Amino acid sequence: MVEQSDRAPLLDWEEIPRPDPHKAASPQRDAAVEKSSQAPVRPHGRTAVDSAVTCTPKGGTVVRIVEQNPARPLLEPRGHRREHPCYHTRDHKHALFPVLALRDQWEEKDQIVAVFVVTFDTRSGNMVEWCLPHDINLDGVEFKSMASGSHRITNDFIYFRKGCYFGLACFANMPVESELERGARMKSVGILSPSYTLLYRYMHFLENQVRHQLKCPGQYSPLEAFYEDKKAVLPQKGNGLVNACPTWSVTNVNRCMHPEMKITHPAGCMSQFIQFFGEHIMVLWKFALLRKRLLIFSPPPVGVVCYRVYCLCCLANISIPGIGVSVPELRPFFYVNIADIPALETELSYVACTTEKIFEEKKELYDVYIDNQNVKTHHSHLQPLLRVNAADKEKYRKLTEQRQMLLYSQEIDADSTSNEEDLFILFFMELNNRIFQTLSEVAGSVDPTLTSEHVRAMGLDPQGDHSFLMDLLEVYGMDITLVIDNLCCT
Repeated sequence: MVEQSDRAPLLDWEEIPRPDPHKAASPQRDAAVEKSSQAPVRPHGRTAVDSAVTCTPKGGTVVRIVEQNPARPLLEPRGHRREHPCYHTRDHKHALFPVLALRDQWEEKDQIVAVFVVTFDTRSGNMVEWCLPHDINLDGVEFKSMASGSHRITNDFIYFRKGCYFGLACFANMPVESELERGARMKSVGILSPSYTLLYRYMHFLENQVRHQLKCPGQYSPLEAFYEDKKAVLPQKGNGLVNACPTWSVTNVNRCMHPEMKITHPAGCMSQFIQFFGEHIMVLWKFALLRKRLLIFSPPPVGVVCYRVYCLCCLANISIPGIGVSVPELRPFFYVNIADIPALETELSYVACTTEKIFEEKKELYDVYIDNQNVKTHHSHLQPLLRVNAADKEKYRKLTEQRQMLLYSQEIDADSTSNEEDLFILFFMELNNRIFQTLSEVAGSVDPTLTSEHVRAMGLDPQGDHSFLMDLLEVYGMDITLVIDNLCCT
């Protein structure tokens, strides 16, 4: 298999400045604003509090705060329309490309529970040098926000989980003429939130801040201002911060975000993810639907690999009410290291990535191990699922064909309302819905027997997907008899 590049550009976002209420509106100014909204946009999301930081000669800091237009979402992908989230088409010519629009007025509130700076000390190793609030428990964050092996690269970004919170940290490595620092200064600036779905908003801010910390160590004024503006209102115990989970759980966050969850990471990451794995995306899809423990290994940089964790979770989306309620949630852990081993030992289902090769030897921690494009499992009963069968190839062919037709439609008609992200998300959601709709109908019938005709109607291979279907019925607790070519299993 030819290895695909995973360093392609990911997303363009547009930033709309907040109008000045003290200045009267004018036709020229309105025209300028309209023109600016059509101008080329910058990569990565700009935060609602974006700062330009300058070190003054006296060691002070000048911070310029730029806010967004409150009438629009903080960050809005180009080509999306703010409508009710439903399947629709522009006209009959675009019937093949359903568009999943954003929920009207849908937006999460800022929920930043901590801001921190991590540094690498040549004598002590990774350490938290500063944080707000000062009494929050950040044990282990120094290793989560600075991935093992990062000393070989110049910059990176890392998604991770800390207890019931999710974090995003931006790492940078700068050469310095210092014997004490051994010629290199390495830092990460990060944040924690109860939800990973809003972290992308602050990517640009964190990138700026880590560069600032490398050049002007110890100047935390911009981070203090950011935290005061974005901090979450959490329950208090005495004068200290309660380190307990919020009243709404991670599971609730994940469930309520489907299918809108797709807007929370850079558009294009799903496209790259599928092109990277090719036909084997169907193998990963089956493992995700079966709620297996999936671990991805990759050397640094780990940022793009964190997007693969997100994409793997998206493959298991189901929008039929009641389906999957009793099965373990496919939880994204994002980046993990050896300090996370005790937490992973208790998980029934998760998707994570690591830069530490030692995880491959700890087979009790995972069901499926993904090294680059090599997918493997040590469970004998899962071995048949590693093979790409005829039905898998047909589904991948249809997905590729729809993608090509979408690209052609965009080129010919300048259609900006449909995109690849919509196509991929909906393709797998509709595939999952069709499977479980058929299984639900069979389970509720007088004769709950699943035949070869049923299996083919679901887009599966009666022979090649036999073990997959058996596992699926067991995981989701469906009392159905599977009859294929005179083989009867219950």
